Amino acid sequence: MDPQQEIKELQDLVAYYQDVIYNMSAPIIPSIVPNTILVPIAGYIFRDRFETIRTKVLDYADGHRDTEQVVFDFTGVTMQDVQSFDFNELALELTQLNSALKLMGLRGIYVGFNPRFVREIVHAGIHVDLEVYTTFRSALQTLLDEREAKLR
Repeated sequence: MDPQQEIKELQDLVAYYQDVIYNMSAPIIPSIVPNTILVPIAGYIFRDRFETIRTKVLDYADGHRDTEQVVFDFTGVTMQDVQSFDFNELALELTQLNSALKLMGLRGIYVGFNPRFVREIVHAGIHVDLEVYTTFRSALQTLLDEREAKLR
């Protein structure tokens, strides 16, 4: 095989895997609660990934105007996944994500933060104003209860 052709095939393969990683970095799953989507987040967290998450969710909401709530599930994120992240920067990224959602008229809900991660943010004296629940189930139950109250 020609070396130039081999390089081109390898570049195409790298581009393909970059696309796969991008699509897997923030999957969007419609919820059983109407007008609600779930964004499970697992693995290593870094600034570019937050940008990807923001972009994908806002693009999704633009194409699905009935979306009202976004539940971000951080259960799959361990302390090792955020260890290299400065906690001030991490809090800023969460705040920016939440602000972007609010500007689109979306309600951001966050679940599954690691207790050690929360402790580090609190010890650093960082104030983060987010709607947070312990589990995905409790967040969905709250949304269902609110929906039931509105229907009455």
